[in-house]
Amino acid sequence: MSEEHDDALDHEAETHVDDVHDVECPYCGALNEITIDPSGGASQSYVEDCQVCCRPWQVEVAIDDDGGVQIEVLPEE
Repeated sequence: MSEEHDDALDHEAETHVDDVHDVECPYCGALNEITIDPSGGASQSYVEDCQVCCRPWQVEVAIDDDGGVQIEVLPEE
């Protein structure tokens, strides 16, 4: 994957920890629900498969001090 940042692949949610978040698969565009696990720490990075097309994507999660959550979903490298 190139170093260029593709805004179409960013999916951010400003909500609170433990919420279910809808993210769009960077491959097929299907909406997927993911749940953030606060025990994973303030900065999380993991691979999750699309619930529709089964292709893997990288999930990057940042949780701020107020419990706000930012989620970025990128194609798996």
